[in-house]
Amino acid sequence: ECAAGGGGRMSKIDIRRRHGKSKQEARAAIERVTGKVADRFEVDYAWSGDTMNFSRHGVDGHIALEDSEIHVTARLGFLVSMLRGPIEQEIHRFLDEEFGS
Repeated sequence: ECAAGGGGRMSKIDIRRRHGKSKQEARAAIERVTGKVADRFEVDYAWSGDTMNFSRHGVDGHIALEDSEIHVTARLGFLVSMLRGPIEQEIHRFLDEEFGS
């Protein structure tokens, strides 16, 4: 992982959320969350095993499905990082809808 010199490193989102769903239910919920995020922020997404990968210009992220937890990580480019707060709030809101707060 290379960090740019000075304060120019990419902004990151890192969210862990416990869940009590079966893997199938959790996958369906992740698809709904990703679909909402995609509609809102125009991202492309696809499963790779138990990980949902998503990306768009300036954003690269993953939602890893584990037995009792989901783990959302995203790296935001410079311009998108200015929207980190609203993006993170939306992700939390969608996760609350699907997995409870």
